[in-house]
Amino acid sequence: WKNIELKNVNTGKTFKISDFKGKPVLLESFGTWCPVCTAQQKEIEKLKESEGDAVVHVSLDTDANEDENLVKEYLAKNKFDWYFAVAPPEMTKALIDNFGVRFVYVPSAPVLIVCENQSTRFLSSGVKAAATLKQEIEKGC
Repeated sequence: WKNIELKNVNTGKTFKISDFKGKPVLLESFGTWCPVCTAQQKEIEKLKESEGDAVVHVSLDTDANEDENLVKEYLAKNKFDWYFAVAPPEMTKALIDNFGVRFVYVPSAPVLIVCENQSTRFLSSGVKAAATLKQEIEKGC
């Protein structure tokens, strides 16, 4: 799943999670309809403001009923400026195969850390504060 090409809805440029080897990545599953997801993203935004580009932030829409246009509308409303992409079905399936359905159960605010060496760790459910996310990144995988 780390080598599946994604399109950054904010910029139109393509990327893969594997492109970020050597940097920690916070990978979050979300849906545009999910208020818990928005709350988690506001914490991610706080972390991004304090940490800058030391951490790569990727928000992945895993709702099969949503598309790039819905994500664009969501971004226009919320003004988030990191990587946002719609997960292709094969990526969603691969993430479920690796981490279970909990990764696509967006009301639980699912977040993965992809460490510098591309190993991964799933974080606990619920909205995680910016300070907690920072501590988890520092812990590594």
